[in-house]
Amino acid sequence: MREWTKTEMKSLASQTDKPAAVFVYTPLCGTCKLAERMLTVVQEALPGLTLYRANLNLLPELAEMWRVTSVPALLILERGAVAERHYALRSVDYLYHVLKRFA
Repeated sequence: MREWTKTEMKSLASQTDKPAAVFVYTPLCGTCKLAERMLTVVQEALPGLTLYRANLNLLPELAEMWRVTSVPALLILERGAVAERHYALRSVDYLYHVLKRFA
């Protein structure tokens, strides 16, 4: 997973025609660490998947702009707007089925 910086977040989110998957987390969140491990497994199973991650503590404007209500969150962006929000990152199987159409 690639960490997004503030500059990359603004440019990539608005310019991409291809949907982007963004994992939103905070470093001290235990559930976020578990979700990140599950996403790492999914990323290995889907080698063509481009998955980004964003530390909400460093990007507070992201929470407001995309209306993130809790972490961990998996956001699917299409043309800079949030097309899907997933807060309950239940299992590797669930995440695989959510993300396989973007690989």
